[in-house]
Amino acid sequence: MQKLEKHGQQPKQSLADRAVSYLESHYTDKFSLEEIAGSLYVNKNYLARVFHKSTGQTLLQYHNRLRCEKARQLLEDRSYSISVVAFKTGFASASHFSRIFKIYEGCTPSQYRKQISK
Repeated sequence: MQKLEKHGQQPKQSLADRAVSYLESHYTDKFSLEEIAGSLYVNKNYLARVFHKSTGQTLLQYHNRLRCEKARQLLEDRSYSISVVAFKTGFASASHFSRIFKIYEGCTPSQYRKQISK
C-alpha cells in the first residue's frame, strides 16, 4: 500500500517533464505522437492524457507553440527569409508556418517582423 502512495502525481509529472524535454530536443522534427511515446516507453494514449492533464495543452499544441517561440527568435534576424525561418523551425512550408504562427502569435511572421522593427 505504501508503494502505491509514492506513485501519486509525481510519476505523471515526471512523464510530462520528459515529454517536454523530448519536444524541446526534437522541435524541428515532424510531430509523431507514436515516436514520442515510443521514446518514453509508454502508450501514446496514456502519454496524451497525462500531458494534457499536466500542461493544459495537447502535445501537438505544445510542439507548435515551441516552434513558434523559436521562430520569433529567428525572425528578429532579418538575414533569414520567412521561408528559411519556417524550414529551421521544422515547418514543411512557409504557408503552413504562417498559418500556425498566426494561430499562436496573433499575426503573420511578416507582421511580427514589422512590429518588432518599430
